[in-house]
Amino acid sequence: MATQRLFFALSLPEDMQQQLVRWRADTFPAEAGVPVAAANLHLTLAFLGDVTAETSQRLQTLASRIIQPGFDLDLDDAGHWPRPSVVWLGCQRAPRGLLQLASLLRAQAARHGCHQSPQPFHPHITLLRHATQLVALPPRGFHWHFRVSRFSLFASEYSRGRTRYRALASWPLSSQDPHALLSAP
Repeated sequence: MATQRLFFALSLPEDMQQQLVRWRADTFPAEAGVPVAAANLHLTLAFLGDVTAETSQRLQTLASRIIQPGFDLDLDDAGHWPRPSVVWLGCQRAPRGLLQLASLLRAQAARHGCHQSPQPFHPHITLLRHATQLVALPPRGFHWHFRVSRFSLFASEYSRGRTRYRALASWPLSSQDPHALLSAP
């Protein structure tokens, strides 16, 4: 049975992708690790693994039913995880909307047979892979901000020696507080 390697994630605005690539090049030496391509920079909400078309369709149907307001995301933290050998960019305080969305998608994935890590969700964008040596982290003071108004399902595709992430479907987050919708006349 054919499968695809899938994950739910937040895309970054293109201008922010380019800003992060420039900042990464100015901040980390070339030997620090292998840079993630600008187009592949994203924040994973739920990793699904190898999924059949049937399970993918079920999860997409459930994702389409999510009603949640958008939220603001501040990228103001960085770190190095030696075990998976990655350098990441994240947030010092994850917004509640981000944590709720990730929790919901991870729970739906687990109910449909997609193994979810027992580790707590740590929202981050992988900047460098194969960062096996100790990496000097930048001093505090960097900051990027953007409004999250949608989330997507991506396929991870490997071809000609490169990994590419392709959006299969996207869903909007509402522009209003759902409680305001309940009290509307």
